[in-house]
Amino acid sequence: MAATQMEQLVSLCKRRGFIFQNSDIYGGLQGLYDYGPLGVELKNNIKAAWWRAMVYERDDVEGLDAAIITNRKVLHYSGHEDTFSDPMVDCRKCKGRFRADHINGVCPNCGSTDLTEPRPFNLMLKTQLGPVVNEDAVAYLRPETAQAIFTQFKNVVDATSRKLPFGIAQIGKSFRNEITPKNFIFRVREFEQAELEFFVKPGEDEKWHEIWKQNRIQWWRDQGIESDNLKIYDQQPDELAHYAKACTDIEYKFPWGFDELEGVANRRDYDLGNHTKSQEEFNLEAKCHENHDSTTKLCIRDDDENKWIVPFVVEPSMGIDRGMLAILVEAYNEEDLGNGNSRIVMKIKKHLAPIKVAIVPLKKNSPEIMAKCHELKQKLMKLGIGRVALENTGNIGKAYRRHDEIGTPLCLTVDFETLEQQPESVTLRDRDTMEQVRVNTADLENYLREYFA
Repeated sequence: MAATQMEQLVSLCKRRGFIFQNSDIYGGLQGLYDYGPLGVELKNNIKAAWWRAMVYERDDVEGLDAAIITNRKVLHYSGHEDTFSDPMVDCRKCKGRFRADHINGVCPNCGSTDLTEPRPFNLMLKTQLGPVVNEDAVAYLRPETAQAIFTQFKNVVDATSRKLPFGIAQIGKSFRNEITPKNFIFRVREFEQAELEFFVKPGEDEKWHEIWKQNRIQWWRDQGIESDNLKIYDQQPDELAHYAKACTDIEYKFPWGFDELEGVANRRDYDLGNHTKSQEEFNLEAKCHENHDSTTKLCIRDDDENKWIVPFVVEPSMGIDRGMLAILVEAYNEEDLGNGNSRIVMKIKKHLAPIKVAIVPLKKNSPEIMAKCHELKQKLMKLGIGRVALENTGNIGKAYRRHDEIGTPLCLTVDFETLEQQPESVTLRDRDTMEQVRVNTADLENYLREYFA
């Protein structure tokens, strides 16, 4: 069964080196987390799986890696300076501050109903560029990766000669000064996004919105999320972001209930239109500001109609941290092995597992066995299957349980039989079934390539 209490997962993540509280020795910073030795591997594998699906396995998507610090004008014309806010209230009794839409009129600290009226709180984090502190030096840490994709649209088109429909993908850090970070890494102030902006002809946006919705649901299933733990929520008109024509949330059943895992939004021509010089030429449907600062027309040639158009945009957008939490929750299992024995096993999909193979010596103090373990590790690391670890604890049972708990698909045991018998062989133990097979070391490379294919 999946984890039902966040405490179970938080404890495992700290104990085994997945996730730590940021600045823990100084009491921590709320809403900020650091990824440990296993966490960074899992996170990188999730990002690699997303990039592979979005870029490498398609012929209509390009990649981008843009700067985190963002020109203030970008976020002015995108509407973020005016509208990127959450409703905030104060408790007059205990002086706590909360998101108004999260507390139902009652202070979660003291139970008081004596709250201030909700007021907008802008979520963007400001910074200053250069030595002079004034309004001209203001910039922002980006609240989303999307805006750089829009402002670089023309450069990408010019460099690649792309025609509609096509997309630009990006993975990177974003920052939101959340009023009340909560639920471990679900809602945090510094997080990583994976976003695709897919540009289409006006009138084809609804078709592509549906295509990407189904595409992304299947991707989550491929990462090990059960269909019963996923559901679709179509946002109502009064819930939509300022840029959206429509938005579908893919929700996951977290321990506290269903909550947003990914959004697939129809951003229409809002962003490219608002970043475009002389909007009147295009008769745009959406207009937030009259842009007197942009120097560029962010449009593309429609050869079928022989005219320039501003594309509509469909955006699948996921938080890597939030996705990682869902994958950890889904993978967590407590199994009764009988006779009073049990184990925790993280059934993480093989391609996402932080460690792919753990090499376990039957006896850690044997120079011959240890030499063979090091030899095999060097050989396996060259296969390119992912991280290979040497688990030199001297207790094979504890080694198996540790690697069950961190999701390692295979443990490879080197014993005296490996050294003494020909052909040379090792024992491979499967994480999920706990079954063991003997494999000749000469066949090991092909066996593992096929196993992790």
